[in-house]
Amino acid sequence: MSLKANYYDQPEGEDLFGKMIATNKYALAGGLGWSTVEVMMVSKPKGYLPTVARYMYFTGPFVGMASAFTVGAYAANKLRGRDDGWNYVAGAFAAGGVYGAWKRNVVSGLVAGLIFSVAGALKKQSVDEGWEFFPEVKHHAVSAANPNRYDFTLTQERERGWTTGK
Repeated sequence: MSLKANYYDQPEGEDLFGKMIATNKYALAGGLGWSTVEVMMVSKPKGYLPTVARYMYFTGPFVGMASAFTVGAYAANKLRGRDDGWNYVAGAFAAGGVYGAWKRNVVSGLVAGLIFSVAGALKKQSVDEGWEFFPEVKHHAVSAANPNRYDFTLTQERERGWTTGK
């Protein structure tokens, strides 16, 4: 299995390893990004070891939540024998449990599981019905790289060369 694996390359309930790679690569990127912002802007640790510890403090739970979601959804699919949104809800509450353990708070884990389950059920519905949960941006904002291409005036310029007829 390559690192270019996507979650929906194989049907639900198959290829757990590929699905783990697909979810964990995004969790790793998100965890490293979040850790970088936290280290540079918030905690500002002094030295290499405290910096690595802060990176592990954030990146580890991100990967753990992604793994728990993937394994939870896979196990729910295998146990129930159905491919529907409830499998994602089971995986989402597993990920919420990891979040609650990370924060050492049961209520925050349940709330995170609830939020993750709504997002997971919507994602599963979008896959089943064929619409995009996060659509691709096709048009970029207008820029002034070539200002001659765009008309930034409030009113259009009047036609030239006309007379009143007198």
